[in-house]
Amino acid sequence: MEVRLQKYLADAGIASRRKAEELILAGKVQVNGVTVTELGTKVDDKVDSVFYNGKRIINHEPMVYILLHKPEGFVTTVKDQFDRPTVMDLIKKVKERVVPVGRLDYDTSGLLILTNDGDLTYKLTHPKHNVEKTYIAKLYGTPDENDIRQFKYGVHIDGRRTEPAKLQVLEENGKFSVCKIVITEGRNRQVRKMCDAIKHPVATLKRVATGKLELGDLKKGQYRHLTEAEVKYLKSL
Repeated sequence: MEVRLQKYLADAGIASRRKAEELILAGKVQVNGVTVTELGTKVDDKVDSVFYNGKRIINHEPMVYILLHKPEGFVTTVKDQFDRPTVMDLIKKVKERVVPVGRLDYDTSGLLILTNDGDLTYKLTHPKHNVEKTYIAKLYGTPDENDIRQFKYGVHIDGRRTEPAKLQVLEENGKFSVCKIVITEGRNRQVRKMCDAIKHPVATLKRVATGKLELGDLKKGQYRHLTEAEVKYLKSL
């Protein structure tokens, strides 16, 4: 069956569909020995030979879905140019080639999904799907009603307003407060920048849920495979 080249690369676990499009446009993908830069190109695994960076890509791996409790001090990439530890170091026993879905900052912990399912990666990371991501943040000071209102209507960061978000104070403890924050975007260091904007910087940050999929009691550095029901739920988002 023919599929678009970017979907083929995503399904093979090379990258998300959007990143795969960038790889094609950059001339890093060859089909039957010819460099292809047209995003509409279709390929058939039974007929065509697809290469990325000189290596043939064969899309026959079973789909794998992993939930990792990412600790602080790990970058959410397959490789790091500064040789810092990556989340891939935590899942070395996984034989299939998987990629992180979205990102968590180096100094942020919590729920991270890794998979070789390009369609699911696209669904969970594309802004139009508005998938909620829930964080527990320890903030300096305690947000007031005006701060909560700012989150509700969007906060100006990086020159533009964020989508509506939720901010709920769970605990107050002198110098700090513990808050629940829910966003639907995935902009660079978004939660931290939003909290900086309301003058309550983040001390610690942990993602505890993506949609209704929760981190639960999984310990830092540990991972588990998603259940069939959890995969079905994520695909329904």
